[in-house]
Amino acid sequence: MVQAYILIQTEVGKAASVAGQIAGIPGVTQAEDVTGPYDVIVRAEARNVDELGKLVVARIQGVEGITRTLTCPIVHI
Repeated sequence: MVQAYILIQTEVGKAASVAGQIAGIPGVTQAEDVTGPYDVIVRAEARNVDELGKLVVARIQGVEGITRTLTCPIVHI
């Protein structure tokens, strides 16, 4: 299982609606609107890195109002 945080920038005033839409996507375990340089932080999980990439590119980036994403896979050292 691969887990990651996805940091999202949105159009002005869209953070709450983006977080709400993303929260319903399978593979997303948490989606919160936040303050700072990013507007939404998502925690997601997938079977492998390829599936994580598909989740981000095909599902999450397709949500209206998103302008940029940064995916940060979780490592266990």
